[in-house]
Amino acid sequence: MNVTAVESSTLSAVAYDENRSILQLEFGSRAIYRYFDVPASVHAGLIAAASKGRYFNLAIRGRFRYAPAREARVRGREQA
Repeated sequence: MNVTAVESSTLSAVAYDENRSILQLEFGSRAIYRYFDVPASVHAGLIAAASKGRYFNLAIRGRFRYAPAREARVRGREQA
């Protein structure tokens, strides 16, 4: 996964697996969620957004299937 640390009051890291179209987000609370079938353009939009939290609320939240990630943190080992 391509991992990017971000400056945001909502998110601390963003990871994207282009082959599987999985967006993994680590929130400020340290909770990690995976979002499925996310186009690369949505990942690029999130990385480029001035407000990551606003972009998340407008373009990701409620639009994609998701599940909590239970293993290593985004910044650590890649999760299976």
